[in-house]
Amino acid sequence: MKNLAYIILICSCFVFALWQNVLIAQTTNPFTQLGTKVLDANTKKPLVFANINIENSNISTVTNNDGEFILKIPNNLLDGILVISHLGYEKKTLKITSIKNLKEISLLPAYTELGEISINATNIDAKSLVLETLKKKTTIYNNNKTVMTAFYRETIKRRKKNASISEAVVKIYKQPYDNQRKDHIELIKARKKSDYKRLDTLALKLQGGPFSNIYTDIIKYPEFIFTQSEIPLYDFSYGPSTQIDKNLVYVVNFKQKDNIEIPLYYGKLYIDANTLALTNAVYSLNVSNRALSSKMYVRKKPLRAEVYPTEATYRVNYRTKNGRWHYAYSNISLAFKVNWKGKLFNNSYTLSSEMAITDWEVHSPTLSKVTNQVLRPTTILSEKASGFSDPRFWGAYNIIEPEKSIESAIKKIQKQLLKQS
Repeated sequence: MKNLAYIILICSCFVFALWQNVLIAQTTNPFTQLGTKVLDANTKKPLVFANINIENSNISTVTNNDGEFILKIPNNLLDGILVISHLGYEKKTLKITSIKNLKEISLLPAYTELGEISINATNIDAKSLVLETLKKKTTIYNNNKTVMTAFYRETIKRRKKNASISEAVVKIYKQPYDNQRKDHIELIKARKKSDYKRLDTLALKLQGGPFSNIYTDIIKYPEFIFTQSEIPLYDFSYGPSTQIDKNLVYVVNFKQKDNIEIPLYYGKLYIDANTLALTNAVYSLNVSNRALSSKMYVRKKPLRAEVYPTEATYRVNYRTKNGRWHYAYSNISLAFKVNWKGKLFNNSYTLSSEMAITDWEVHSPTLSKVTNQVLRPTTILSEKASGFSDPRFWGAYNIIEPEKSIESAIKKIQKQLLKQS
């Protein structure tokens, strides 16, 4: 089993910039920025990871941890329809012109009936259903070469304080699902600020960047979670069914068998009952074995430090367009403990990354010939803070609206840079 992400810990006195910010001038059409909050109609709780997209276009985003979103809409689409959907809720469509006056958008829970009867009617066990889903990549997923525009955000926290924030707009050269070629990623625009004083005596870095999130695409990259040799090591079972846009969705629970000691994953797979497409997956690594799980994540560390993960959670969402499914969003949350020999107290760190597809088109241009724009699976985004002083940095590019803690940290960075100028 390959790993989805790696961390590197080095003493802060040896930190150096590994990547320079790339700023490329862009020519954009006029746009209007609109946004609000998406809530559960009954509980009024914010709905995280709700899909927001413009009907009959590929422009989209997702809600953040506060249920909020902002969408930059080309002015020629302002007469269009906004579609809001979330797993387990009824889809809502609204005229884009009506969003400006809305303080919130409420979605009604979708109550699923006859879910278990439908499962029994398939006469297929949960494991066989998963195997059928993994085979579907050649028939119901996008088999065209596609260029996707995506927004990527990565944060590192020591305890609850933000120590590093990285953001980037990238182009993903997504290969067809029916071949074995790997996806490529090109950096379009990026900014990052790291405060290593908040990381104590360590410089904690996440290696892989946007590639770690791309690899959560289970259908394209099953080797990162379900290899042919490892599937027999899992137990699969059905959970209560749910819905997406009034379509029945099977829920399959999976976990490693009790007699298996190596760290494997556990979680839920959400499978469309009509097409058997994977619509969502939420899963975590079993990190109970400190030594083995540490080897999976830690690429480099000081000799005096014991480092082990306490949480490793992943999520991937897919969308459908014209009957074909494609990767839409993913996030990764990793938590680590660092124990120093000879010290009584340990430190806790959290690394989070998320990436959302905000636009895409079917064609196959070549990657840029400028080598420093092409990212590698070993990429670590730079420590340089260029760009945070400009609130209009992203221009017409859509991003994931930062949650309150990240937004607050960005504002502090901008104030600091303003004082220094």
